[in-house]
Amino acid sequence: MKVSRRAITVLFGILAVSFALGTILLFTPKGQQQTQGRALLWVNGKPIYELDLARMQQADPLFSLAPEGTLKPIIETHFIEQVILNEALAQDASRVKVSNAEVKAEIERIKKQFGLTDKKAYDRFLQQIGYTDSLLRKEIRRALQVQKRLEEIKNKVKLTEEEARFFFELHKANYAPEDKVLARQIVVDDKALAEKIYQELQNGADFVELAKKYSKVGADQGGALGAEPGSTEPGPVTRVVFPEAVATEVFKLKNGGITPVIEAGGRYYIVQVVKFLPGGDVKYEEVKEKVKKDALAVKQQGALEAYIEEVRKKAQVKFAEDFPYEYKNPVVARVNDAEIKLEDVSKIVFANPQVPDLIRQGLGELVVKFFYPTTTDQLITTELLYQEAKKTGLPFIGPKAQIASDVQLWKTKDVTVTDEEVRAYYEKNKDQFTLPATATIALARFEDEEKAKAYRQGLLQGKDPKQLAEELGGEFVEVPKVTPDQLPPLLLPVVFGDAPKADAPGGKVSDIVKVAEKDYEVVLVKQVTPAKVLPFEEVKDEAKKLALAEKRAEVAKKWIEELKQAAKIENRIEAVLAELAPKEENQNGGETAPENTEQPTN
Repeated sequence: MKVSRRAITVLFGILAVSFALGTILLFTPKGQQQTQGRALLWVNGKPIYELDLARMQQADPLFSLAPEGTLKPIIETHFIEQVILNEALAQDASRVKVSNAEVKAEIERIKKQFGLTDKKAYDRFLQQIGYTDSLLRKEIRRALQVQKRLEEIKNKVKLTEEEARFFFELHKANYAPEDKVLARQIVVDDKALAEKIYQELQNGADFVELAKKYSKVGADQGGALGAEPGSTEPGPVTRVVFPEAVATEVFKLKNGGITPVIEAGGRYYIVQVVKFLPGGDVKYEEVKEKVKKDALAVKQQGALEAYIEEVRKKAQVKFAEDFPYEYKNPVVARVNDAEIKLEDVSKIVFANPQVPDLIRQGLGELVVKFFYPTTTDQLITTELLYQEAKKTGLPFIGPKAQIASDVQLWKTKDVTVTDEEVRAYYEKNKDQFTLPATATIALARFEDEEKAKAYRQGLLQGKDPKQLAEELGGEFVEVPKVTPDQLPPLLLPVVFGDAPKADAPGGKVSDIVKVAEKDYEVVLVKQVTPAKVLPFEEVKDEAKKLALAEKRAEVAKKWIEELKQAAKIENRIEAVLAELAPKEENQNGGETAPENTEQPTN
């Protein structure tokens, strides 16, 4: 199994650490030395040349954003750190054997990916990217070596029984079985028919026979959900098999029974709950194989993180005297004896997909002023919790962030909530237990306002909405179910608010809404179902889980504050950012450094 490049990038914040072959062309071929310019840095004595760095810089998406100000040295440092780490990893993997057949297979994959169907196309492709066939093969071999080396690290990881059981205790809620039901359903497209069927059921009609006669879904199995092929006996199913509105009604029937007619997605459902199967508790032995698989994957991630950190730590780096990039990677925080460097923060900041967009919009300084202090605080907390986990002597596993999260679960495992606290949480957070309002609408869009007026007048006269829109050259859309958060702001008051609407045979017709130039819309609101707060008894179990999670978070927060008070913590991020900021010229022509805003904490 190949190492997931995406997983590694997210975990460790480095670009193409595994030399993923889909992006191998970002890297520079090793041509003759005289064509590569001068050596600019050395990693473990191996030179990296001017042309190498220039081409890798050109391929770096952060450089394409033309960073300025404080962000410029930060991005340049981040880039150089990636170069150093990638080179160090490749060197460490250089003894790994890769066959010519494996290289050839990857060449064929690249040809297929880029549509290189003949030798001429392949030669043109190589010329365009500045490679020869032999150089491309060399880079592919290097990439496969790194992939295999990372796989070796993973495969060496062994999970103990103690670690698996402890992981289960911390994450037990993830393995608890869901509530299930044995159930049958009847699904039809007509409301009147659904009401007729429901009345027959109330009068004692057989559910299976009516399902066979009327249901649009599973009729041949008497509406049995989860049934084996050819069987009419239902099997256990969870909420996910039902539309949300249907599931809500089905799982109310703890003692079995038949739901009323429920509309969902333009169809009408009647469900017979034969038996309710509560989820209850789960024992380790019942799920141990899945637990062991999950725990091993987490431990492997931790091993990869440790390996990558160790490779970088051991790398001996030397820069040319006239190195053209700003490389500044100072310590930005200390937690007891552990150091957090600027690049540790940058890896996490630049892994955030919002950051490039903000920089592109000219908000690079916002990234620096907001994301860097916030991320530094997060790393301080992570390091503090990691150290605390190690003190316990318990078998925590995984990357630092995982361990920091798990030690909070361990610390709060005995927290409970009373019935009064659950009720209080429900009353305070009723919006979390509210089914949103829904509406059935038809919308017509016109480029001409006069045609929109004619369409509106036609609706008021009872004409067919779709046919009328087509006659007038408009665009017609029918939406069987829409919620407030799915509507653009201009249409929200039209559908769910008190914007003027006129009665029409098919519902209520809005005034003409001018959305943009040459965009006039008319909405026919056919039906509106108001929002509904679910009763406490229906959502008590969910409210208990949420109330418990909130209380555990509060206990963990208080514990972290206590740990911070007792630890020796220094946070220099504000001072470091001030040092990296461009110097401003003073009135005498000299340079003035920005004000030092360092705020150490102990």
